[in-house]
Amino acid sequence: MNVELAEERILLIADRFTMDHAEGRAWAKRTEAFGAMARLGGLLSKPKDEDYEVVYRERRLQPFWRIESHATYEYERTRSYRIKVSPEVQQVEIGGQALAASGGEFALSGLETCREETRRDWLYDGLSKQITPGLTGYLGFDAQVVDADALNAQVESGAILVPPEARASTLTREVLAQAITRIEADKVLTETVRLEAIDLYYRPVYAFRYRWQGKEAVVEFDAATGETRVGGATFERHFGKLADPIFLLDIGAEAANMFIPGVNLAKIAVVKGMQMQGKLAGPK
Repeated sequence: MNVELAEERILLIADRFTMDHAEGRAWAKRTEAFGAMARLGGLLSKPKDEDYEVVYRERRLQPFWRIESHATYEYERTRSYRIKVSPEVQQVEIGGQALAASGGEFALSGLETCREETRRDWLYDGLSKQITPGLTGYLGFDAQVVDADALNAQVESGAILVPPEARASTLTREVLAQAITRIEADKVLTETVRLEAIDLYYRPVYAFRYRWQGKEAVVEFDAATGETRVGGATFERHFGKLADPIFLLDIGAEAANMFIPGVNLAKIAVVKGMQMQGKLAGPK
């Protein structure tokens, strides 16, 4: 089996909205953020703007992973086919070969040439490590390929960089385990599994924490989609922490050899990003 791994990339999705716009949208959700008690209080005596306090605000870059797998299998196998005929038939001649018939059928052997091909996008939430199909929507937004230095420049300008809980090596192992298919073959002609994208995306999120009557609640604004939602969390514990490129991108031929059972290092081709770009759909 040949296993090919694309070079890992980091992509930063561009902000489509400003902090001021995000805060205005979040402010409109402040009462909802405090739940039924705040809404009931609003019916009895509408809270004033000064009753709410913004105690914290952040712009953060939140991670998710996209891994694209493409598996191709070409092989040959011999199969026997049972073909129905009339009960009175005793023999069938095909291509000069006489085949005996019995019980209303005869057997015919043939060599099958087979090809199987599967392609799939795997999208993992970078914090929960769960497969999250809803992340597909972010792939349509403008995104720029960046490096750790570019991410750290975002941190220096005040953004919070949230490190992924799910590491590239772990997710790659999981994807390969599911992409490798068991086949029934007498002779394997081609057996290749390519990971044509191993991409760590960062999407911009604004979060605002409000205080009302001694309680606190968070409203988030997605700076890519423009969606506002109550709840969520803030990540001030990561404030000022820079990116560790070794942690973010930890795939290599040696690592691949460790987590692909039955595949020797000599059979693994680590494909560099520029070589694989022509096969990728998405940001350049």
